[in-house]
Parts: sequence; structure tokens; C-alpha cells
Amino acid sequence: MQSPTPAGRTGRPRNAAADAAILAATREALVELGWSKLTLGDVAVRAGVAKTTLYRRWPGKNELVVDAVAELFDELTLPDRGSLAADIEGVVLQFAAILARPEARSGLMAVVAEATRDEALRERIRASIVERQKRLVLAGRARAQERGELPAEQDTEEAARTVDLIFDMVAGAVVHRTLVSAEPADEEWVHGFTRVLLSGLASGSLPGTAPAPG
Repeated sequence: MQSPTPAGRTGRPRNAAADAAILAATREALVELGWSKLTLGDVAVRAGVAKTTLYRRWPGKNELVVDAVAELFDELTLPDRGSLAADIEGVVLQFAAILARPEARSGLMAVVAEATRDEALRERIRASIVERQKRLVLAGRARAQERGELPAEQDTEEAARTVDLIFDMVAGAVVHRTLVSAEPADEEWVHGFTRVLLSGLASGSLPGTAPAPG
């Protein structure tokens, strides 16, 4: 997939092959060196481009790493597994698998930490990762509505808020599970999470618990 032009960059036309090589080299450096030791000079050597080429495209290391990690999340697809619950499980398992990759794990944690004091970087993360991946929520909800599993929404503003909330719940839970708690988001966990997401706490659907007495 061709990478979108990073926010705020203008000038000569982009070279898709150079961009792909640079982003791949960035992920390679993240695996071998980690975020703290990664430099634009090292990435340029790995990608076979001049260092000035990187600076024409990215203002610094943080922005480059965001785009390199964002490209990994663009690999996410919405599987058609026959039901909303099964579709969610399929996406969550893919998401967890990406977060298990060292280049995604180290890159994402580093730029999120840096973004705590950099509003422009926070906006880049929102635009390059969060907003782009909300496509999965939109597609999944539309498919579930076509199946009759979810009602159609008439209020577009409320529908947008619902998309934001669903994304936050799914992404937040998986990131916390894999990167903060450092626990596996395996099929058993994903199945239990999906049950709670769709049924709610009051339904007695928590894994390993009995239904609440009537």
C-alpha cells in the first residue's frame, strides 16, 4: 500500500519506491536497534537514500516512526466470518499479532511517550493511525447492519460518537493487554473480550462467571 503524504509536507512529487524503502528500513532499525538508538542517518543507509531525502519527507525521527508503524496497521483487514462477534474476534487477533511485532511495540510505545509533550506529534498519531483504522469499525458496523445484527442509526452525530467509542474500547483494551500488562491476547482472551464488548457487564457474560440471579 502506498503511504500517504505525511501531514504538512509539500514540494516535489513523492517517490513511492523511496518512501517504501525508507519505512521498511525504519522498521528494520526498530527491530535491531530500538527506538532510542535509531537515527535518520542509519535509516538512510539501510534504505539506500541520501539523508536529505528523509528530511524532505519527515521533519524528524518521531514522525518517521509514526508513519512506519502506521503502515503496519494498514495491513489490518475486516474478515467476513459470518457474524459480528466472529468478525470482531478476527480483527482483534490481527491487531494483537501486529502489536506483538517488535517494530510495532517499540515504535508505538516510544512515539506515544514522546507525544505527551508534543501536540503536533499527537495529532500525527491520531491522523496516521487512529483515524485511518476507524475504517474497520465503519465497515464492521455496516456489515452487521446489513445482516440485521445491529439497528441502523438515524443520527449521524451519534453514529460518529459510537464509532469513536467502539474504536477506543477495542484499541484501548488490546494495547493495554499486550503492551502494558504484557499478557497474550490469545483466542481465549479475545473471545471473552468480545462477549463483554457485545453483551455488557450487566448481562452476566463475563468469562468464568455465572449469570446474575434474576
